Amino acid sequence: MLHETLHNYLRSVEDSLRRLDGVYVERYEEEVLTPTRFTLRIRVRFPTGALLELNEAVVYIQGQKEHLRYRYHFQDRQNRLIFRYDNTPHFKTLEGFPHHKHLPDKVIGCDQPGIEHVISEAGDIAQDH
Repeated sequence: MLHETLHNYLRSVEDSLRRLDGVYVERYEEEVLTPTRFTLRIRVRFPTGALLELNEAVVYIQGQKEHLRYRYHFQDRQNRLIFRYDNTPHFKTLEGFPHHKHLPDKVIGCDQPGIEHVISEAGDIAQDH
């Protein structure tokens, strides 16, 4: 059953990437470490030169997906930060700790975003630039 759950999750990620227009996937690496743990590393280049990097370390505990760590980083062609979501345990006073979002001029608390949401958010921003 877990194998099917993992397969469906990874397919959902791939489907989200396919919905992006004109992107080039520079890296797509799935690494299954154990029957219940995997990592995902993706680099996507947009036609504008913007770069989206998606990194996750995920474990399934009692059938539930839990992110041990994640980092979703989006930058423009000049390597300037557009946004980055991560769960590095700093910014302890922010709501949603350890989850937070880096913006060019501040860091805000947030809930953990789904990777499909992040892909869509980056795609929407890339279209506007």
